[in-house]
Amino acid sequence: MSGVMAMPVAAVRAAPVQAAPVARGSAAPAPTLKTSSSVAVMGLAATAVTAAAAGRSGRARNGLAQGLHGKQQVKRSLSSAKVVVCAGVNFPEGRKLRVAVVGGGPAGASAADQLAKDGVETFLIERKMDNCKPCGGAIPLCMIDEFDLPKDIVDRQVRKMTMISPTNKEVQIGQTLKDDEFIGMVRREVLDDFLRQRAKTNGATLINGLFLGMTLPEKKGDSYVLTYNDYAGEEGNARKGEKKTLEVDVVIGADGANSRVAKDIEAGDYEYAIAFQERMTIPDNKMEYYKDRAEMYVGEDVSPDFYAWVFPKCDHVAVGTGTVVDKKGIQRYQQGIRDRAAPRIEGGKIIRVEAHPIPEHPRPWRVKDRAILVGDAAGYVTKCSGEGIYFAAKSGRMCAETIVKNSMQGVRMIDEADLMEHLREWDSRYGPTYLVLDLLQKIFYTSDAARESFVELCEEEYVQKVTFDSYLYKTVQGNDPVGDLKLGWKTLSSLYKYNNQKTPDPMRTLA
Repeated sequence: MSGVMAMPVAAVRAAPVQAAPVARGSAAPAPTLKTSSSVAVMGLAATAVTAAAAGRSGRARNGLAQGLHGKQQVKRSLSSAKVVVCAGVNFPEGRKLRVAVVGGGPAGASAADQLAKDGVETFLIERKMDNCKPCGGAIPLCMIDEFDLPKDIVDRQVRKMTMISPTNKEVQIGQTLKDDEFIGMVRREVLDDFLRQRAKTNGATLINGLFLGMTLPEKKGDSYVLTYNDYAGEEGNARKGEKKTLEVDVVIGADGANSRVAKDIEAGDYEYAIAFQERMTIPDNKMEYYKDRAEMYVGEDVSPDFYAWVFPKCDHVAVGTGTVVDKKGIQRYQQGIRDRAAPRIEGGKIIRVEAHPIPEHPRPWRVKDRAILVGDAAGYVTKCSGEGIYFAAKSGRMCAETIVKNSMQGVRMIDEADLMEHLREWDSRYGPTYLVLDLLQKIFYTSDAARESFVELCEEEYVQKVTFDSYLYKTVQGNDPVGDLKLGWKTLSSLYKYNNQKTPDPMRTLA
């Protein structure tokens, strides 16, 4: 799920997070947020990612991973034996670093593309080549140029964002956008396929198969042995596939919130949200309203701890919601957004129903030996906005760049210390924003009174400018002390007003 939301938050003038050096066998410390002495409460808006502890397990490591049917030892003949190469040692002539990327979404496809393009022998395993993830599908403007995406991959250029409060108060928050600025709306099946095919064109071997598990190296320098069902040539949901194995030096787990790679490397569990979405075709006159507009609804009726959305696609709208604290009630909240948006989606016909878990924070461990997690598998989804597409693709590419650099474009073996370098860089760059967005969610998503205050603050031009600049270009904008102080005072006043008013505002009717 990926979205953008006006976000009045603490005006944090954060110095870059400095990750302490990590000793072998220990967990990387959580990034610390350094601020100046003048911090205005609730002022800056930001949209970026990750805050939790980077690290790896210090537990004893078994030589074999738990497979689907118990522990299995893989017997190898002398003829199939591989040359054992220690980290930092060059491979024999003609041999390249072999990397398996499990999962072909934005994270996996971007990692595979970068690896293959830079000379690493790359295998990309994806079970569903037509996957339609229940995702709002919003991408920032900077992603189009940064990832060299064709303009026609964007279904809609959204320049109007409407925030709708629990009492249906509407605030238009796109007024600060320039003529050439917009939020891109994409369909995941289109975006993901483009990224995978580009990786294939650049040299990655694309495998249509279901990853079943892997055997971890028995000793230093040994290969990972991946087992998967190869679906090549088969179609439909009843595919059985042919069981195959693949030996590689490095594994990148980009297989989503239910990552099997994470399970095999004992990366630990994390809290997750359930996202539920219905794609609907609506009458032409109503679709005209959404041609360049997206809507975000807040209220206890649509989500107790998140927001609901109506996002436009090429010829339909995506209507959905999400929650962490009441997963069993997701159908009730979906009915809530249908009811709230009824005047604008009346006559709509459901063409697809989608549901999926969305991580709420990074996993306890994201790397073990020569296996590492990226994207949703690592937990790189922001609080409040639920944005994940850009950060998934970014984490995959950054991880691949680190591997390419430390392997000298695939001619040397790498180890856990090389992969930890990527985690330190990631946490340093995006850690502060995770902390800020987590704080924002705790303040404004707790009650309908707080949500009313939140929508009221979104009327502020300063909030809108900082929010959109931060979201579109993935850089923290603002740093206007006067603006921060004014917004801080208005935030406190608004929260006090709505939490202490004796008679709630009446429910409005949407036009």
